[in-house]
Amino acid sequence: MRYEGIFEEAVAKVRHEGRYRVFADLERQAGRFPYAYNHGPVGPGEVVVWCSNDYLGMGQHQATRGAACAAVERLGTGAGGTRNISGTTHLHVLLEQELADLHGKESALVFTSGYVSNEATISTVAQLLPDCVILSDEMNHASMIAGVRGSRCPKMIFRHNDLAHLEELLASLPHDRAKLIAFESVYSMDGDFGEIEAICDLADKYNAMTYLDEVHAVGMYGPRGGGVAEALGLMDRITILQGTLAKAYGCMGGYIAASAAVVDAVRSAAPGFIFTTSLAPAVVGAATASVRHLKTSTAERRRHQERAAAVKRRLRAVGLPVMDSPSHIVPVWVGDPVRCKQATDLLLEKHGIYIQPINYPTVPKGTERLRITPTPLHEDGLVEHLARALVDVWHELRLDDRNPVDAEVLAAAS
Repeated sequence: MRYEGIFEEAVAKVRHEGRYRVFADLERQAGRFPYAYNHGPVGPGEVVVWCSNDYLGMGQHQATRGAACAAVERLGTGAGGTRNISGTTHLHVLLEQELADLHGKESALVFTSGYVSNEATISTVAQLLPDCVILSDEMNHASMIAGVRGSRCPKMIFRHNDLAHLEELLASLPHDRAKLIAFESVYSMDGDFGEIEAICDLADKYNAMTYLDEVHAVGMYGPRGGGVAEALGLMDRITILQGTLAKAYGCMGGYIAASAAVVDAVRSAAPGFIFTTSLAPAVVGAATASVRHLKTSTAERRRHQERAAAVKRRLRAVGLPVMDSPSHIVPVWVGDPVRCKQATDLLLEKHGIYIQPINYPTVPKGTERLRITPTPLHEDGLVEHLARALVDVWHELRLDDRNPVDAEVLAAAS
């Protein structure tokens, strides 16, 4: 068997479909976000980043940078092992206390990433529940899908935010059978919100646990940054809240917050937690400082929402196909993988704007898009520059020549 040929053919197929991913070689500049250096084919050049998940710029904030440096000076560079074997520093304990307090839960547990926290927790919780059925929103993140698959439990997929469909599935199950409903608060590609309160009502009615992914909301919504559930006053109705430290908090890592019993069970049984070296002190120290800062400072959240609204208004005003999004995420529809990549290449090469194309399998085929994420640090001048650059690219690629099929896809994607 020609092993190398199999891999070459797999990559060639991706290239042929126009969805081959090219990584931008970026060098972020501490204190100058959203600017970065792009180490491209013709040498380094300054670009403006418009697609970062560092939603509030906290990765550049003096509080987080200072805490990271202080942690290295006090504790060194690595944690020294898994959480069970010498890798639980006092900083890890403090961070988990802060996160439990943030969400009003008895306990919290930190993982090496949001992906790992979803995969490990969903699979472990479902395995521990006897004869558990997982009910999962069809638009859930890949990490949640991996957790569902890893559990080897029966699953039911309900149509996105379709409460009638979810209730139909719940009603088909015995009332006393273990059930876990997994969904998100902010769906990151379309930018819409999950039906948190209504799903909690159904969970109460049909005796189900709830698992809410808040990775695109923690730090950014709610009086203290506890997410959409906090903003709606619903945190106490969620069984397990899952979040990340890698987006609004500007660091790295994922976590869950729940009752002491649930967290202890996951801590004791999840391979993705047990057999992984714990986060480095610099990351944990920075994350703790970031969580503490955003619990009391609302300036970043207010400015962030204002900037997202400003970008949506300006792009719509110049006629760009901005998809409906009630959240901070600004998706601009393209509908073709090749042209989506061409658009981002032109933005980078001609206009010094970096936006990564979003193609299948991240989004369904035919709904390819640019995913723009404004931050509090994108000033009016940068917004105007973005709008003018996008209009220029749209004209150059004739992306404004819409046909009826494209319009139907756009409506479905929105």
